[in-house]
Amino acid sequence: MPHKPHRAPKSKAPTRANPRALAARVVEAVNVRARYLDAALAETLDALPRAQMRDAPLIQEMTYGTLRWFHQLQAIAALFLTKPLKAKDQDIYALLLIGLYQLRHMRVAEHAVVQETVEAAVALKKPWAKDLLNACLRSYLRDTARVQTAIETDLAARYSHPLWLIQEFQRAWPQDWETILSADNERPPMLLRVNLRRNTRAAFVARLAENGIDAQVLPIVATAVKLETPVTVNALPGFAQGEVSVQDAAAQLAAVLLDAQPGERILDACAAPGGKTGHLLEQTPALTELVALDKDAQRVALIEDNLKRLDLRATTLVGDAARPTDWWDGQPFDRILADVPCSASGIVRRHPDIKLRRQAHDLPKLLEAQASFLNSLWPLLKPGGKLLYVTCSILPVENEEQMQTFMAQHPDAVEVPLPAEAGRPCVIGRQRLPGEAGSDGFYYACLRKN
Repeated sequence: MPHKPHRAPKSKAPTRANPRALAARVVEAVNVRARYLDAALAETLDALPRAQMRDAPLIQEMTYGTLRWFHQLQAIAALFLTKPLKAKDQDIYALLLIGLYQLRHMRVAEHAVVQETVEAAVALKKPWAKDLLNACLRSYLRDTARVQTAIETDLAARYSHPLWLIQEFQRAWPQDWETILSADNERPPMLLRVNLRRNTRAAFVARLAENGIDAQVLPIVATAVKLETPVTVNALPGFAQGEVSVQDAAAQLAAVLLDAQPGERILDACAAPGGKTGHLLEQTPALTELVALDKDAQRVALIEDNLKRLDLRATTLVGDAARPTDWWDGQPFDRILADVPCSASGIVRRHPDIKLRRQAHDLPKLLEAQASFLNSLWPLLKPGGKLLYVTCSILPVENEEQMQTFMAQHPDAVEVPLPAEAGRPCVIGRQRLPGEAGSDGFYYACLRKN
């Protein structure tokens, strides 16, 4: 018999990771383990094979969208689950919510949503859940009237926020709470900060147009540009060279309101990831020194990476702003930017996982931390110096009430009036609400030491 030539076995194509299964694991990580959405999603996308990177936008849309509408989707799921899923099956629960999100908010054919979501259970190694998912999703499609009634009769489901946060907004903003909740559930715009040391804003907008990117300027701050449609940072002309950064317009106001002057020594407390640090240096390059502080070494590394891209220099320190004896060199500061930890209730639209990770019992600890920061930083300020207190919260207890308490305890603290661009006037300071003039929700108060 003639000898048959040896043939090498065909190599198997790499198995394609199921996008819905990957998204379910991200949602589970946030819901069960209180992971930050950005971190959990980044880990997932970093592990995607290069050939599958086209699935990244879909995974991002499903995770962000499901968490944005989590409380509403949760109420809908409860209608069709005969009993709660076990703790070990919360990935299947997340997958069910992702399926419901697609049916309610994404332009995907209904039959494709059901089929793909059901098949994702196999990728999660739980084929037993296929029948459960199929039944729940098809029941949802059949029983829209029941779904709508359930949503309308449940405040948390109707506005897709935790009830405690809805109640906080109702108390703080009785005329605006529904507008705030609606803004929180919208996709946030992509906002840029133009480096005016390198370019004018008008010239950069024209450059964006040349690259097929539509944009408009935001009047509240001279550096802010809003994109009509978000793009990857790699698509932004000059991003790698430090000509532009991604930063919300309200966050850009911090450097403007601090109004640092040439020759001054500035402290940016809680500086990571370095957006405000970079803006301060872009705006006033002739500072004597800018100290950028954060207590997390990994986050300090982010500050350094951002400054390297911008070709800027600062003194970066790992340290706790509430414990200056561990890091302060004894030399006072002319100005201090105190961007303190807070509930982040003003940036929910940008970080929908806040709705799950933040709880009502967190507030007392945050208030204590804010007071500790203020009391620890105030002695570091020169007489005549200014401290800008900043939060991304819209809760008065963290903002004007915190300032009232501090000023009552420190007679040498005098309020410095802020311009109208900083937001609505409060008893002390000014407040921007989410979505106003295209920006996130931020609070600012400026104090001078007499």
